Amino acid sequence: MTEKIRVGCCGFPVAKERYYQNFSVVELQQTFYQLPLLKTAKRWAEEAPEGFEFNMKASQLITHETTSPTYRRYKIPIPEEKRARYGSFRHSEEVMEAWEQTREIAQALKARIILFQCPPKFTPIEENKKNLRKFFRAVSRSGFLFVWEPRGEWQPEEVKRLCEELDLLHGLDPFKAKPLHGRLKYFRLHGKTDYTYRFSQEDLLWLKDLCKAEEEVYCMFNNISMFEDAQKFRAILEG
Repeated sequence: MTEKIRVGCCGFPVAKERYYQNFSVVELQQTFYQLPLLKTAKRWAEEAPEGFEFNMKASQLITHETTSPTYRRYKIPIPEEKRARYGSFRHSEEVMEAWEQTREIAQALKARIILFQCPPKFTPIEENKKNLRKFFRAVSRSGFLFVWEPRGEWQPEEVKRLCEELDLLHGLDPFKAKPLHGRLKYFRLHGKTDYTYRFSQEDLLWLKDLCKAEEEVYCMFNNISMFEDAQKFRAILEG
């Protein structure tokens, strides 16, 4: 049975062995920057404790233009003539190949959730909305839950409409926005001001009250003190 409120971090901020002793879920970030080898993903799944859950961030090849600074961590050279064919959910052979690779890794990890985080430059223009519709109607769900985290200029009504239409869960930071669609809530806690923010006791008590009202919630911390803050929040829930 899945816990009502699952707490973890975006990535491993400490050694895996220590992390496993404290939390039962992680959101993998490495898969966004560079997908691992299939055998590596299988090894990660085998090494994790029984019942441990891997959520994963979809490859940036799907969501981000190759001009994004995040590609500095991408180690495979992309031919100049193909650079414009990646990102923004384009209906291209390259993006669909990146999806198939993402799907294979997710299956190896026995992942439940795949997160598609968009950059602020992915704005709500018609071309981008068209790309979103084509992509999510074309890909096989294979039992996964898809979380979409838009950022930037998207209006709530646009996000809600697309999530309902494409069966997407709305990923968000609850300190900055309200969840717009999905029985399951997927919260990514980036810090109330920025990555260096450390959550206060008052913040975490507010978050507890918010989560208690929901049927099922993931709270994934993604700030500089993510490990400590996630520990404090779990203690508050248990206390």
